[in-house]
Amino acid sequence: MKYALSTLAGAVALTASLVAVPAMAEDQGIVVYNAQHESLAKEWAKGFTKETGIKVTLRNGGDSDFSNQIVAEGAASSADVFLTENSPAMALVEAAGLFAPVDADTLSQVPQEYQPSTGKWVGVAARSTVFVYNKDKLKEDKLPKSLLDLADPSWKGRWAASPSGADFQAIVSALLQLKGEAATTDWLKAMKENFTAYKGNSTVMKAVNAGEIEGGVIYHYYYFGDQAKTGENSKNIGQHYFKNQDPGAFVSISGGGVLASSKHPKKAQAFLKWVTGKGGQEVLKTGTSYEYAVGKDAQSNPKLVPLADLQAPKIDPATLNSKKVIELMTQAGLL
Repeated sequence: MKYALSTLAGAVALTASLVAVPAMAEDQGIVVYNAQHESLAKEWAKGFTKETGIKVTLRNGGDSDFSNQIVAEGAASSADVFLTENSPAMALVEAAGLFAPVDADTLSQVPQEYQPSTGKWVGVAARSTVFVYNKDKLKEDKLPKSLLDLADPSWKGRWAASPSGADFQAIVSALLQLKGEAATTDWLKAMKENFTAYKGNSTVMKAVNAGEIEGGVIYHYYYFGDQAKTGENSKNIGQHYFKNQDPGAFVSISGGGVLASSKHPKKAQAFLKWVTGKGGQEVLKTGTSYEYAVGKDAQSNPKLVPLADLQAPKIDPATLNSKKVIELMTQAGLL
């Protein structure tokens, strides 16, 4: 009798465990390697989960760190989706053959200029290159007309950047594609002679605001983010947009892609579709990231200079070569 009860109990336990398996599988969400702003990614994840019921686990890190990690992990990666701030990291993963094609419905939500020609990933947001300057030290008629002007000896000791960051390296990637290796090499050598290095774009902006240096090359949203808070680190700053298809008018595409090794590809594709759709792009308009919305008919924060007015150069983000940029910047003594 005791044996029978024990057997029955074991059978009940086994049955319960078998019943639990489908429920657990149903509850499985997706893992996102997130190199975007944490607050923005959290809003995207929260909105997507609220609408679909699919759980999103964010693992936060940097563009270069995650792209290299994904390449090293290969098919064994635990990531379902990769989000970046800048597109060279996406191009690195794509070149390794690790992205699945993005669903056509998702690609159709984003204009072609904000996605690679290959369709292996898609733009989710954008940021513009700007030259920030101290209005007390530098007047508008003395501003550089081109990013290339900063190589002139007259700019020695007068401008700053954060060369170790993925943001600035993306700008150099655009310069490389637009002007070629020889011109980029010369510009980087001149940069080494002329500029002052700071750690991080926000630090560059603070230095310009404090009058430590006249100007600096960063992305636009640092200024708007500070203005939305106290404005104490940007009150003395003006923003100069190079325009005219200049390399300094480069608009960097923040990307999203689904890993070919994803264990939950349908859910991963659904997440990317939501981020590029009405819900995800609305977060960019009303949130605090001050990045540009890139979806068709999507509106960016009204405080921003419209994307169409930036006169950015046309660049296929799939061709931006981060490995070559690192090599050239290292040779120039910038890294």
